[in-house]
Amino acid sequence: MALLQILHMALLQVIIYQTTLASAIVDPTQGFTPVSLDNSNFVIQKPYDVQENQRYSYTNGVHQFWVYPTDKPFKNDTNTKPRTEIRISGYDYTCGIWQFEGYGYIPSGTSGVSIMQVFGGSPYATTAMLRIYDGSLTYYESPILTPNIYNRWFRVNVIHDVDANNVKIYIDGDLKYDVAGRGANTHYFKFGVYLQNNPSNCTESRWKDIKVFQK
Repeated sequence: MALLQILHMALLQVIIYQTTLASAIVDPTQGFTPVSLDNSNFVIQKPYDVQENQRYSYTNGVHQFWVYPTDKPFKNDTNTKPRTEIRISGYDYTCGIWQFEGYGYIPSGTSGVSIMQVFGGSPYATTAMLRIYDGSLTYYESPILTPNIYNRWFRVNVIHDVDANNVKIYIDGDLKYDVAGRGANTHYFKFGVYLQNNPSNCTESRWKDIKVFQK
């Protein structure tokens, strides 16, 4: 009898754990409507003095971006840091609830770089930014959202509720951060690599299955 009770309690704990785990993982896109995206919506920004194929490739549905600390800005009339990014065009927004979804991959060694932005903020240029520091995915410089992010695909969902001034960040369906936005009037999504403080010698990110939703 004692053995049966022990087995029953162990089974019950497994069921509770699995139920709790399942309840934590959600589909953030439920209730949202996808917008139509094609190549015309993907505007590539790269160092102005190099050819696109020297910093970006698109193969078998995967966008690959890389940039170096010695690279030029994306325009010759700006002093911003080097970047190779896609700016999602055609869906700039000023109100409502919008969502970015994509699957990211960061090879080991990349550090000190933004890989995704919600552009538009005040007094800052952005409302949200996902960065990589020493193998961890962070919100700006902190907090750490997910450690040990290197060398695997991970799902990113960023929901921006403009009217409520709120940003929610999901990684692999798990809500990692719920934070106030940063105001401003016009917003849009960007992804790729954009150097920040203490960057590595080369920074790289890969992205696939990019979607934008609205509610």
